[in-house]
Amino acid sequence: MSNLDSYVQVERPALKCLATSQEIRDRGSAFVGSVYRASTPQEAKAAISHHRNVVHAGKKAYEISAWRCMVLKHGKTGLGGPDDFEVIGGYDDDGEQWAGSRVMKIMQREGILDAVVIVSRWFGGTLLGPARFAHIETCASEVCRTFKRVEEMEECITTLTRLDVILSGLRQELNDLTQNSEQATSESTSGGIASDTIDVAEGRRNRQPDYTAMRKDVDIAKAGRLIGARESAIKSVKSLLSKKRMTSTGG
Repeated sequence: MSNLDSYVQVERPALKCLATSQEIRDRGSAFVGSVYRASTPQEAKAAISHHRNVVHAGKKAYEISAWRCMVLKHGKTGLGGPDDFEVIGGYDDDGEQWAGSRVMKIMQREGILDAVVIVSRWFGGTLLGPARFAHIETCASEVCRTFKRVEEMEECITTLTRLDVILSGLRQELNDLTQNSEQATSESTSGGIASDTIDVAEGRRNRQPDYTAMRKDVDIAKAGRLIGARESAIKSVKSLLSKKRMTSTGG
């Protein structure tokens, strides 16, 4: 059946594992946890397939998984607030009976949403009994905690970016007021203002902070300090602007 997808190919971003746990070994078996973002059950299943067939291609493993996604309720638009949404979850034992529900329990305890957690187990030939569930939960807990830190880091960077835009706008306004005042003074005394001085100031305003290293290190403490510094800078520039406006209007 023909449809638009038959003629238009949309390039989707490659699936990315956000975190991997330490490997646990016990009597020949190995356990490793992984976590991916997934905003729908379909995305979760795509991540599981990718993990099994690409990341672990040729490696026979039980891929025990669970997902929790916040989705719109049928017939809702999202404009009605939180009641328009619901959490859809599921899990897959992949042959390791009762293991998927253990991963789901960890996700619920940690409050993880819009993610799929996969715990890979390579069987070493010896039955582990209940110990295998402890290992599965340990791996799941580790990647869930890391996922929460990554999400917190992204929220911090979003906040920093917003504050950077506000601060840049305020500084530009202050710079413009200062230049106008200096230009008026300069024109009355020497007939102009150096263009290279304006160019240097313009370059400083257009330079944007780079948070790549901080994001990579998941340095939440540093992000918190930067947010505090930006908020203080915004307060200071607003105060200077207020004084400058009063001076320029003769108030």
